[in-house]
Amino acid sequence: MSLQDVKAFVFDVFGTVVDWRAGVAREAAPFLQRYGAAGAQPEAFADAWRSRYVPAMRKIISGERSFVRLDVLHRENLVDLLPEFGIDPKAVPSDVLDELNLAWHRLDPWPDSIPGLQRLKACHVIAPLSNGNIRLMVDMAKRAGLPWDAILGAEIAQIYKPDPQAYLRTADVLMLKPEEVCLVAAHNDDLAAARKCGLRTAFIARPYERGPRQTVDLKAESDWDVVANDMNELADAVGA
Repeated sequence: MSLQDVKAFVFDVFGTVVDWRAGVAREAAPFLQRYGAAGAQPEAFADAWRSRYVPAMRKIISGERSFVRLDVLHRENLVDLLPEFGIDPKAVPSDVLDELNLAWHRLDPWPDSIPGLQRLKACHVIAPLSNGNIRLMVDMAKRAGLPWDAILGAEIAQIYKPDPQAYLRTADVLMLKPEEVCLVAAHNDDLAAARKCGLRTAFIARPYERGPRQTVDLKAESDWDVVANDMNELADAVGA
């Protein structure tokens, strides 16, 4: 399906643009060693931390809790997680937890992300459409060299995906119609929510986002406008 009317590509970031699992595991390893959990697998720690991501946001989407930034949710989830790895949160200085929480600001892009984004940027607006907060997106972009035209975050809509306002407010602040915006994501449920709001959709395969035993989002599960194996293939598909 042609995307010739699309003026902006917006991106899911965690998993689609950057490798959250490897980055969090890298920073968790010395922390686990220091606080008596040297036998724990850093990747398992990253997985367990990430597993609290959706349930925490769901409370905000449902109205059970007022909006707070993802940094706040990550910090709360980190404290809740530590006992599972035999670590007493009270035994860890607050500033150490704050620093580990910034692991999410220091994630590395997949190898194809930056070249693909640069190609798309030549003829389109590119920006994150992430559940991450704006400062998180800024720090990540500056460290990794992500060439966004605009830095958007969940504060824009004061709600998290897959609530419709997360998609519609992004289109609105870019002064575009929903159909002029294409969401690029490695997650079928994210794309399905965007499509319901009128956005165009592009699936990027990230079969190792959750590690070698990943069982979900291994392939496109609908007729998305574009299905690609990486960012460069997406750029090829749209003539960038």
